[in-house]
Amino acid sequence: MTATAPPPASPAPTAVPGRWIAVGAAVLAALAAASFAIAWSTQQRVKTLETELVRRQQDAAAQVAEARTASRDAQEVARDVAAKMTLLDERVAETTLQRSQLEDLIQSLARSRDENVLADIDSSIRVAVQQSAITGSAEPLVAALKQTDERLSRLNQPRLERVRRAVAQDLDRARSAGATDISVLTIRIDEVIRVVDDLPLLAQPGRRPAEAARAPAAAASAPAPGGAGWGLLDWRERWRSAASYVWEQARSLIRVTRIDHPDAVLLAPDQAWFLRENLKLRLLNARLALLSRQFDTAQSDLRDALATLDHYFDRSSRRVRSASELLHQVQSQARLVSVPRPDATLAAIATAAAGR
Repeated sequence: MTATAPPPASPAPTAVPGRWIAVGAAVLAALAAASFAIAWSTQQRVKTLETELVRRQQDAAAQVAEARTASRDAQEVARDVAAKMTLLDERVAETTLQRSQLEDLIQSLARSRDENVLADIDSSIRVAVQQSAITGSAEPLVAALKQTDERLSRLNQPRLERVRRAVAQDLDRARSAGATDISVLTIRIDEVIRVVDDLPLLAQPGRRPAEAARAPAAAASAPAPGGAGWGLLDWRERWRSAASYVWEQARSLIRVTRIDHPDAVLLAPDQAWFLRENLKLRLLNARLALLSRQFDTAQSDLRDALATLDHYFDRSSRRVRSASELLHQVQSQARLVSVPRPDATLAAIATAAAGR
């Protein structure tokens, strides 16, 4: 009989759990080691990042400081550039002005003789127009137009013939306008003012010394008694001369005059002085009004002065009549004269200058 082998013995039931525990412990140790490695690596990375952040922050602060410094430098440079630009603008403007002046100078030097003559004529006529407006007389304009006509006649240029015709036309208009010579009128008023104190008043009639002295002269020229020509005829001549002398003396004591204004004879000596001074003031006001071109005021003062002469002064006196005639002449000539403008001449000059 064959003997059977016994079955293998089964492991002990406590050996399997110990193996798994060892494996688990090894796995946990590996995981712990891995976690520690990862944590350490992460910590190193964080430290590296912190260091990098600090470095970058320091770099950024340094760059900000440099940027601020650069900004201040840029502002200063900008201010310097602005100042230089302003100076350059001023110099450019000055250069432009000098250039324009130089161009004008070159143009003036490049003008022909006719153009220079036209420019001179235009300026002289405009100055004459201003003088005529100031003085109220056409004489400056007439003189300027005459001089212009003489210059154009000496040039004898066909292209300036139109200008010469315009000058002749304006010259005729200026001559026909008339003129008020203020200087002559003021001189006449001054002459009347100078003789006002010597004008006789109706209240102070003057004597006729020539007629009164004629008889004494005739009596003195008669031969003395007992002379060579003494006789009846001489006696008659002597008596006639004596009677004429007595008659002249009697006539000088009485004077009959027609007086339209009785109050003019009743002036007291002090009132006569005030009358003369008032007449002088009237004439001075008229003179001032003429100088200031106030012809209405001058006419009013002249009318009052003439009325005073007619009312209070002796019209039979030659000096009074002469003063009255002078005032009448001033009154007739003291009027506003409109001086014509030489528009035709100026237009012809502009046309001739533009057609060069």
